Order: sequence, then C-alpha cells, then structure tokens
Amino acid sequence: MQYRQLGHSGLHISALSLGSWVTFATQVQLDSAKALIKAAFDGGINFFDNAEGYESGKSEVIMGKAISELGLPRDEYIVSSKVFWGGSKPTQVGLSAKHVTEACHAALKRLQVDYLDLYYCHRPDADTPIEETVRAMHNLITQGKVLYWGTSEWSAQEITQAFAVARQYNMTPPQMEQSEYNLYNRARVEDEYRRLYGELGMGLTTFSPLAAGVLTGRYNDSLENEGRLNMPGYEWLKAIYESEEGKRKLEQSRKLAELASSIGMPLHHLALLWCLRNKNVSSVILGASKLEQLQDNLTVLDGQERLDDEVEQKIEDIMLNRPNDPVDWKGIN
Repeated sequence: MQYRQLGHSGLHISALSLGSWVTFATQVQLDSAKALIKAAFDGGINFFDNAEGYESGKSEVIMGKAISELGLPRDEYIVSSKVFWGGSKPTQVGLSAKHVTEACHAALKRLQVDYLDLYYCHRPDADTPIEETVRAMHNLITQGKVLYWGTSEWSAQEITQAFAVARQYNMTPPQMEQSEYNLYNRARVEDEYRRLYGELGMGLTTFSPLAAGVLTGRYNDSLENEGRLNMPGYEWLKAIYESEEGKRKLEQSRKLAELASSIGMPLHHLALLWCLRNKNVSSVILGASKLEQLQDNLTVLDGQERLDDEVEQKIEDIMLNRPNDPVDWKGIN
C-alpha cells in the first residue's frame, strides 16, 4: 500500500480506501462487512468512508459494529461521515448548525467512535449561510469530535468562500473535498479545482473510479449483465448508458479494455491506476460487495509501472476529454 498526505495536512491516508455506498446494509451485511474490512485493513487500507445518508444510517451501524468486533486499533484507521440527508423532517436535512451538530453525534454513536477523523458536508446547502456551516464544523473540531472537515461535490467558488470565511473569523477551514472522478468524469477535479490544491492546500478523496462498474467492462457486451445498472432504484443510471452518449462511452470502454489487455492487466486496474496517477488525489475510494472483488483491487498497485506516459497518451487518444491547460496570456501579444 502507498500512503499520501491529505492535501497540506499532516494526515497520511492510504492511496486506496474502502467505502460503503450502495454496498453496506444492502448487498453487504455484518459478517461480510467484517470480512471486507479485515481484508482491507490487512492490505494496508487505513481509511473507511461512510455517510449518514447511506441507507439512512444503517451503513454506519454495520461499519461501526464490524470495526468494533474486529478490534481495529483506533489510532491506526481513519473513518469518515458526511452530513446532509439525515431524515425527512426540516431539521434533519441540510447544513444548518443544528443538523451538522446532531448528525455528528448520531454518526459517533453508529460508528462506535469518540471522534470522526473526517467529516464532510455531503452537498452544498443553498438555504444555509456558509458562515453558519463553517462555524458549526469549527465548533465540533474545538470540542474534539471531529479532526478534519471538508466538502463533497461543492463548487470551487463555494469551497473558496468557506475557506475565506474561516480565515476571516479565525476558524478552521475545510481540508478536503470528495468528488466523483473517473475516466468519464474529470473536468471538476482536473480543471475547476486546479488552483485549490496549491493555494488552499485542499486534499482530495475520490469516489466512483469505475463509473458504477462500467469501467470493469462488464457491460461491454450487454447492459443486462449483473451489476449496479440493473439494481432496483438505479434505472436512471442504466438509462444514461442506453442513450447515444452512453453508447459512445461503452465504445470507449471496449477500446480501453483492448489497451489494458495489451499491457497485461484488466480494464478496472487500468481505470484505478489512471486515477492514482493524478498527484492531487489523496485516496481513491473502492466499493466492493464481494471479498474477491476487494482482494483483486488491492493488487492494482503491482501494475503501476505498466501505466506509463506512453500508455496514458493512448488513453487520452481514446477518451479525448482532457481539460485544456489554462491560457498563458502573458505569452500572447
């Protein structure tokens, strides 16, 4: 396993991490969760990602029980929660100081820990002043209930505003962002956030590296194959790949699979290694419903040397979606 700094913080986080979205409490129950977490921990993963909105907190309950029963040393792992979707009542949703605080307390109980290492604002809240949310997060940090706070799927402007508010009032600024990042979805991470990494020291944990399983190649022959696209409630996702744009992405997936095979690795390894080549990515969050899936993904770092600059250029020739570099106006007369 490799370990990377979370932005400019002193926290070293495993390059690969284990998340629970769509798996824990749906496809994965306690015994399977224990097996997955043990395999991950034994393989060097030290970050386990969760959220109050994952199966209405049931995902956190299972993860908390699993970690507790496994007896993982608290000083050797990092656990997160995210706040936004906590229930149906007005005070149970969004980023008000009340909900941010109540959600933290609830997550601590479900995860059976005294503090959260990472606590994310799961989405921006247009109804709550950013200053109120920043202050609520700062208070939780001063109380020792949270170590680092951050955002998930916030715009660069919103993150910058939160950072400015924190600096203006001498409060703790956001340290990390959690965004979707994969070969199909890269503009925000590579372009919009471009200046946040160096200027604000923002760390980045990314999710959906395999684009809901499409970058495993399982749908290259048929959309009817087993996987997330055919799970109840994900009809919207399948519809995306039934569109003309989706068909184009599937054709790219077929070409990427051929490229991966030519360098001796499966498509999903190529997709994961491509994410890890981005130096601003602190950790790539894996999802797994089966132990063998996780065990396979844990071997991905063994093939890093095969994904070199030449192969990366071949990937770019297939994808044709690399964001443009900023214009150097000083060099233009």
